[in-house]
Amino acid sequence: MTEIAISVNHVSKCFKRYRHPVDRLKEIFVPGKSLAHNFWALQDINLHVWKGQTLGVVGRNGSGKSTLLQIIVGTLTPTQGNVEVNGRVSALLELGSGFNPEFTGRQNVFFNGQLLGLKTQEIEAKFDDIAAFADIGDFIDQPVKTYSSGMYIRLGFAVATSVDPDILIVDEALSVGDEAFQRKCFSRIHEIKDRGGTILFVSHSAPSIIQLCDSAVLMDRGELLLEHTPKMIISKYQKMIYADADQMAMIREEIQQLGHQPSQPAETLSEPPKQNNFHPENPASPSSLNWESKNGNYKDYFDPKLVPDHPIKYPSRGAEILEPHITTLAGEIVNHLVARNSYIYTYSVKFDKRAAHVRFGMLIKTVSGFELAGASFLATSQSIKQIEPGTIIAIKFKFECQLSPDVYFLNAGVSGIVEGEFTYLDRCIDVGMFRVQPYEESCSTGVVDLLIEPSLKVKSGLVQK
Repeated sequence: MTEIAISVNHVSKCFKRYRHPVDRLKEIFVPGKSLAHNFWALQDINLHVWKGQTLGVVGRNGSGKSTLLQIIVGTLTPTQGNVEVNGRVSALLELGSGFNPEFTGRQNVFFNGQLLGLKTQEIEAKFDDIAAFADIGDFIDQPVKTYSSGMYIRLGFAVATSVDPDILIVDEALSVGDEAFQRKCFSRIHEIKDRGGTILFVSHSAPSIIQLCDSAVLMDRGELLLEHTPKMIISKYQKMIYADADQMAMIREEIQQLGHQPSQPAETLSEPPKQNNFHPENPASPSSLNWESKNGNYKDYFDPKLVPDHPIKYPSRGAEILEPHITTLAGEIVNHLVARNSYIYTYSVKFDKRAAHVRFGMLIKTVSGFELAGASFLATSQSIKQIEPGTIIAIKFKFECQLSPDVYFLNAGVSGIVEGEFTYLDRCIDVGMFRVQPYEESCSTGVVDLLIEPSLKVKSGLVQK
């Protein structure tokens, strides 16, 4: 049976808020009379994280994510409930946490290493690797109070991951570093994940959560609303952050009605949906074998069974996206495409309210949720300054299918000014999907087909053809 790395049982956390700083002092001299307002940052949180699982924690600012992680790490104590942790924990929480600003970077490496359970000799053996990963040069011997935010994170992450932790906790820290360092950090996280480490990862980055995590939880107002697949959690999170205030209660109730999925081992939660059988590791799926081949010519076609499992439609705010789909240049609806051919992604938009500065957009994503490519344009570029209620507009995005064989997902969106506010008028996530068919002549690898034409020339020696 898979072991549990972290068990959070009925945890609540209450903070006292005072209207005036002096009220805290008055309470000391007037026992029994509370001048504080109780703020419950966490309310009855129950969560089990399995060994080897990578769990994403998602939620709006103030939802209680950081408080929960600090209780798991042990820097905060719960007001109610308890937490059990099995294994060595290494955490990268808020910027600069665990560093003494007066110490140099070198001194802080040894100080933090000892806090994480390493002996001096072990830290000395790892120091060169830590310094090389942080890559802050001579600043390693300068007081950390002189560091930029990026330097803090570089050194903090290098130390936190150098101790080979059983459990790694990262709280939104990687958003500070540059892209190159973020890529290096994600590579290190994957190393920990591949050797069976447990990871708690807090981020507002949807692609990072979807690509890195096996499962995820959605928090709001101190409550754990839902535990589910990363894709489902991100879709609900995005729906919350773009919703109007008067719709929030309804959306929260809708999410809670989905129920809390019981935590499962990572290999169970990370399995792709089986209903569509679209994962690229399923080459024997019927959809991928039905394409026709005649002298290297392949045919595009439509498969009604190739549809997304969880399309997400945002609340309408004056417009509605209708019938998004892909067609050939001749107008035939297709969802099995031929690489290097041209197609049209099209949908209609019906307007219920007067709108101005309207922008139409589309986006293509990979199976992992990576935002691969997209486009948007203003209605004013087509000589439409204002759109009246009852208007229906057909939108077309012509594109060349320069993608490698795989399955991809479609988004559609329309934004503009309605009643003096610029906002999304309607937005559809994963509203459609299509497959780029495999073909024998392709030499491309990766995701994008760069139309590479390889060639070779024998400069010396003999070869057989």
